[in-house]
Amino acid sequence: MPGAFVILFVLTIVAVAATWLIPAGSYSKLTYNKPTSELQIKNPGGKTEKVPATQQQLDKLGVKIDIKQFTSGGITDPISIPNTYQRLKQRPASAAAVPNSMVRGTIEAVDIMVFIFVLGGLIGVVKASGAFESGLIALTRKTKGHEFALIFFVSVLMVLGGTLCGIEEEAVAFYPILVPVFIAMGYDSIVCVGAIFLASSIGTAFSTINPFSVVIASNAAGIDFTQGLNWRIFGCAIAAMFVIFYLHWYTKKIKADPKSSYSYEDHASFDKMWSVVSDDGENAVFTVRKKIILVLFVITFPLMVWGVMSQGWWFPTMAASFLTFAILIMILTGTGKMGIGEKGVVDAFVEGASSLVGVSLIIGLARGINIVLNEGMISDTMLQFSSTLVKGMSGPIFIIVMMFIFFILGFIVPSSSGLAVLSMPILAPLADTVDIPRFVVVTAYQIGQYAMLFLAPTGLVMATLQMLDMKYSHWFRFVWPVVVFLLIFGGGILVAEVMIY
Repeated sequence: MPGAFVILFVLTIVAVAATWLIPAGSYSKLTYNKPTSELQIKNPGGKTEKVPATQQQLDKLGVKIDIKQFTSGGITDPISIPNTYQRLKQRPASAAAVPNSMVRGTIEAVDIMVFIFVLGGLIGVVKASGAFESGLIALTRKTKGHEFALIFFVSVLMVLGGTLCGIEEEAVAFYPILVPVFIAMGYDSIVCVGAIFLASSIGTAFSTINPFSVVIASNAAGIDFTQGLNWRIFGCAIAAMFVIFYLHWYTKKIKADPKSSYSYEDHASFDKMWSVVSDDGENAVFTVRKKIILVLFVITFPLMVWGVMSQGWWFPTMAASFLTFAILIMILTGTGKMGIGEKGVVDAFVEGASSLVGVSLIIGLARGINIVLNEGMISDTMLQFSSTLVKGMSGPIFIIVMMFIFFILGFIVPSSSGLAVLSMPILAPLADTVDIPRFVVVTAYQIGQYAMLFLAPTGLVMATLQMLDMKYSHWFRFVWPVVVFLLIFGGGILVAEVMIY
C-alpha cells in the first residue's frame, strides 16, 4: 500500500481526470450581504442580483429557511437554490492543475499548518525539559493493571467533544500528550488513533448540538436543530459503547500478544518517534520544575477546548495560545542551573516543529483535491444527479439511498459545514415528496458523510496517519468493521425514524 503522499497525488490526478468526464454544472448560490442587508443571488453564469432580505423573497426562491438564519449569522456560506441547476461549458483541468492545486491547497491550509508547527515546537520543548519522561514514569507506576481506564476516559471525552462541538482538526493537538502515555502502557498506534480520531468522529456522526454539523445542516434544511435530537442522543450512546467495546477487545488482544497488533511491523519506528521514556534513570526524578512544565503543557488543551466551544477560537488564536505556553516553558527549560540554555530551547522548538512538516503538507494536498473538483464545477452535477435518483421512492428506501448518497458526497466534500450548505437546500425538500420529516435527511447526512470520513483520504484521516507514521492499509483493517456498523446501525435508526413518523 503506498504512503499518504502517493495516495493523495494519485487522487489529485483522478480529480483532474474527473473534470474531463463528469459534466460541469452549477446551482445558483444565495448569500446574505450584511453591510447592505440584502440577499445576493449569483447565477451559474456568474451574474449577481441583489434582492430584499425578506421571508417572502426566500419563499419565492423556494428556499425553505427562516430569514433570521441569514440575518443573525447562522448561515454564512453560499446556499444552493433549488431548481436552478444549469449545465455549463466543460471546465477540464490541465496537467498543470496537479502541482498548482497542491500549492494552492497548502496556501489555503496555512492557518492549521501554523497551528501544527507551533504544536510541534511546544512538544519539542517539553520533551527537551525531561518533564514528559518523568511524568510518564510516575503515571505508569500508578496505573499499572488499570491501563484501559485511560482509554475509556479519553474515548468518552472525545465522543462528547465530537457530538457537542465537532472536534476534528483540533483533535490533532491531543496526540502529543496522549500517544507517549499509550506507548508507556503497552499500546500501539492503532489504539492511539482509535481513542482520539475514531471516538471523536463517532461523536460527530451523531452530533447533538454540534454547530458545525447538525446545527448548520438543520438551518439549511429549514428546520430547528432540536428536531430528531432524542434519536441522535440514543444513536450516539449506542455507537460510543460499540467503539469502546471494540477498543477494549483490541487492547486485550495486543496485550496478550503484541505481534497481533495490526501495525506491529512498524512498531519500532513508531515507538522511536513517540516514546519519551529511555533506559537512562537520570530523568526519572520528577522535580518541581518538571511538574510546573507538565502542568503548563496540560493546561493548553482544556483551554483550547474552552476557547473553541465558548469563545469562537479558530486556528490562529489557538496557535497564539499554544505559542504563549511554549514561550513560558522555554523560559523554565532554558534558565537556571539545570537549564539547557537559549540555543537548546530554540533548537528543541525548531526540531519539534520540523517533525510535523509532513502532517501539515498532507492537509494542504488534501485541500488541493477539493480545489480541482470545485473549479471543475462537477460537485453540483453529482448533487443534481443524486436528487433525481431518489425521486418517487418509498420512505425507507429513500432514506437508505440518501444515506449512501451522502456517503459518496462525503468523499467529494469532506467539510461537514460545506456539504450541509451545498446539499441540504436541494435534498432536504425531497423528504416532503415522500412524506417524511426533514430531520431524517439531516441524520442521513451526518451518518453517511462520517462513515466515509473514516476512510476518505480527502479528509483528516491521512494527516492523522502521517502524524503517527501509520500505513493506510493498517488503519483500514482496523476501521472497516466500524464503518459497516455505522452504516447498518445508522440505517436502522433512519428506517425507524421514517416508520415511527
